[in-house]
Amino acid sequence: MLSTHLSALQIIVPLVAAPLSAVFRINQLSWLLATVAGAACCAISIAILSQVLESGVIIYALGGWAAPWGIEYRIDNANAFVLLIISIIYLISVLYAKRSVEAELPPGQRTWLYTAMMLCFTGLCGITISGDVFNVFVFLEISSLSSYILISMGRRRRSLPSALRYLFMGTMAATFFLIGIGLLYALTGTLNMADLAERLPEVTGRRSAIAAFGFIVVGLAIKIAIFPLHFWLPNAYTYAPSAVTAFLAGTATKAALYVLVRMMFSIFPATYYTEIPAVHTIFLSIGVLGAIVASVMAYFQSNVKRMFAYSSVAQIGYMAIGIGLATVSGVAASFLHLFNHALMKTALFMAIGGLVFKIGKLSIESLANIGRTMPWTASAILIGGLSLIGVPFTTGFISKWYLVNAALDIGMWWLAAIVLVGSLITAAYVWKIVEITYFKRENPLIAERNEAPLSMLLPAWALIIANLYFGVNATFTGSQAILAAKAVLGLMP
Repeated sequence: MLSTHLSALQIIVPLVAAPLSAVFRINQLSWLLATVAGAACCAISIAILSQVLESGVIIYALGGWAAPWGIEYRIDNANAFVLLIISIIYLISVLYAKRSVEAELPPGQRTWLYTAMMLCFTGLCGITISGDVFNVFVFLEISSLSSYILISMGRRRRSLPSALRYLFMGTMAATFFLIGIGLLYALTGTLNMADLAERLPEVTGRRSAIAAFGFIVVGLAIKIAIFPLHFWLPNAYTYAPSAVTAFLAGTATKAALYVLVRMMFSIFPATYYTEIPAVHTIFLSIGVLGAIVASVMAYFQSNVKRMFAYSSVAQIGYMAIGIGLATVSGVAASFLHLFNHALMKTALFMAIGGLVFKIGKLSIESLANIGRTMPWTASAILIGGLSLIGVPFTTGFISKWYLVNAALDIGMWWLAAIVLVGSLITAAYVWKIVEITYFKRENPLIAERNEAPLSMLLPAWALIIANLYFGVNATFTGSQAILAAKAVLGLMP
C-alpha cells in the first residue's frame, strides 16, 4: 500500500523534482515542479502525523533492511510535528516566490533557485525523519549546501560574503557534529538512534562520550544560531532573496533545533543533562542572553530586514530557555514556539519582500507612510510585530505563556521577569516601525496607494491569519507540542 511508503515519498518527491528542474531549465516549469512537490509533501506530512496520532511510532526500513544493518526512518509525535511545519512553510514560500523571484533575480538564475530550494527542503525533511545519526549529517549537508547557494543569489553584492560566512560557520558546525558522531560510533559500534539510546548508558562517564556530547551540541548550536554562535544569521537573512529569507527563517533553524533536542534528551542518557550542572546553566544563560542582547541589537538596526534577523536570534533564545528548563512543560514551550515563530517570522519576511518589490529599499526611513500607501503589507508587518512582542490573541503570547508557566512550575520566577523584559525591548523596536509606518506622512518612494502583488500578499496573509487563529485557539498546537516533548523525553507509553 502507498500509505506504508509515505516516509520515503516525503524525501523522494522533492529529490526527484529538483534534478528535473535543473535539466529542463524552464523557469515556469521549475516553479510548477517546486509547487507540486510542496503540495504533495504537505499532504504526505499531514497523513504521517495522522498515522502517528492513530497508530504510534512509524518505523520505515529502507530497502527492507532492518536497523542497524539498514537505514531507517523513525517518526514519532515530535518529528511528525516538525515535519508538518517545514512542509507547510516550504509550500507557502514557493507560492510566494514566483513574483518575488521574477523581481529580484535575472531569468538565468530562477531555475537554479527553485532547484536549490527543493534540495534544501529535501535535506530538511531528511534531517527530521532520519533514525540514523550519520544520515542526519548527510541530510544536514544537503540542506546547508543548498542554503549557501540560495543566499548567494541575492541581488546585492554583500550576499556573496554573507553566503561565504555562513559556509565557514556551517563547515565548522558540520565538522563538530561529524566528530561527535565518530566518537559515538567508536564507543557503541552503531549509528542507529534507537541503538545508541540503549548502548550509551553503558559508557556513561567516559571522556570520549562526554566529548561526543559536547561536539554534537556545539555543532548544532551553530546551525541553530543560538547566541553567541549566531554571527552567520543576520547577514544571511538580510542579503538573501526575499523568498529565500522567508523560507529559511521558518525552516532551517527549526529542523536543527529539533535534532538538538532529540540528541540531548532521546539519544544521550538523562544523566548527561541532569548530572552535569554546566549544561543546564549554559542553556539557561545563553537563552536569557540571546533573548535580551539580540533584542537590544535589533533595536539599533536601521535596516528592517536586519532588525527582524536579529529578532530571530532573540526568539531562538526563548527556545533555548525552554530546553534549559529540561521539563515536559519547558520542552513543550520550545516546540510550541518553534511552530509559532515559523508562522510569524515567515509572514514578516514575506511582507518585507513586498516592500522590496515596490520600494527597493529596506531602511526604516523608507517605510514612511506605507500604512496608507501599502495598507495590507503594513498590517501584516504590524500583526507579525505584535506577535513577536507576545500581545494577547497572537501566537507569540501563547508561546510566552507556556514558557512563563514552565518557569514558574519549578520556582524560577526570575525567568518570567526575563521574558517580560525581552517583550518590552521587542515592543520598543516594533514601535519604531509602527511610528514611521503610520505617522510619518512623507515618502518620496511611494506617492500614492501601490500595494504589493496579490500573489505575494495572499501567502503572507495566510500565515498572519493562522497566527491569529492559533493565538486564540491553541488546542491543536499546544497538545502537539506536549506530545512532542513527551516523545523526546521518553515519556510516551
